[in-house]
Amino acid sequence: MPMTLEEIEAFVCIAELGGFTEASRRLNRSQPAISRRIRELEQSLGAALFERTGRRVALTDAGRTLLPFAEAALATVRDGERAVREQVRQPGSPLTLSLAIVGTLADSHLVDVLRTFEARFPQASVELRTATSREVSGLVRSGEASLGLRYFPDADPQLECVPLGTEKLLVVVPASHEVTEPRLPDLRALENERWIGFPPERGQPDSFGHLLERRLPAGRTGPPITRVDSLTAQKRLVQAGLGIALMPVSSVREELRIGSLRAIEVENLHADLPVVVVRRRRGYQGRLATAFLELLAEHTPELRG
Repeated sequence: MPMTLEEIEAFVCIAELGGFTEASRRLNRSQPAISRRIRELEQSLGAALFERTGRRVALTDAGRTLLPFAEAALATVRDGERAVREQVRQPGSPLTLSLAIVGTLADSHLVDVLRTFEARFPQASVELRTATSREVSGLVRSGEASLGLRYFPDADPQLECVPLGTEKLLVVVPASHEVTEPRLPDLRALENERWIGFPPERGQPDSFGHLLERRLPAGRTGPPITRVDSLTAQKRLVQAGLGIALMPVSSVREELRIGSLRAIEVENLHADLPVVVVRRRRGYQGRLATAFLELLAEHTPELRG
């Protein structure tokens, strides 16, 4: 029995989010309905696609084999739908641009682009979704988003990455930290600190997690890096005095303003986050996506570099 589009959609969504409950919320379907689709898909293929551990799931070898084909099929269907809708659209009827971005990039630069875009295309609406860099790539790969903004280029050959610039990183410490200097020549004064950072992304030669590892001194004697896959959680841990972190300026502006965190510039750190737009190679890119990408290039020629 051939796979159905609903089964493919459920499979890709679970693989992206890591759980049936999360996928049921995203797809606005009951969890039993999502489970039934996966069960029928596994029966038709004669292979288990997920290993279940409590509420979390991981792809089996068969699931990993299927995923790129399922993402490509789903993206192709969504591309076809967008292309036809744009072709038969009547003058004045609404258009939608779907974007996926890392939440910390939703600052004044992007706001300016969105305002200019909406003024230029008053009939268009923007469907904006925030996610991690990995999730942004997944949403673009499956065709759920036409464009994505994330940190670091994605190594996936299915995706094309357009550089926008870099975002400066600062060492962020709790307000009560014993080091009171706003600027340090190097990291020696912080050698024994507990650092909080992101896990390195699997399959990606570069990621936020890799960057922290590479910037810390070789042979440091301090505690191992505490891996936390949430920027908000990292900030809360630093505020509580449970470690220090390397963070983008845009993510801590409010905390620095009210004094719940402090930033230290380290002269020889040279830590920047590259920011890129991701889109699918050979994917359909309508005039809205093309126009938005042009506006991004106009408004962020050097980003914050």
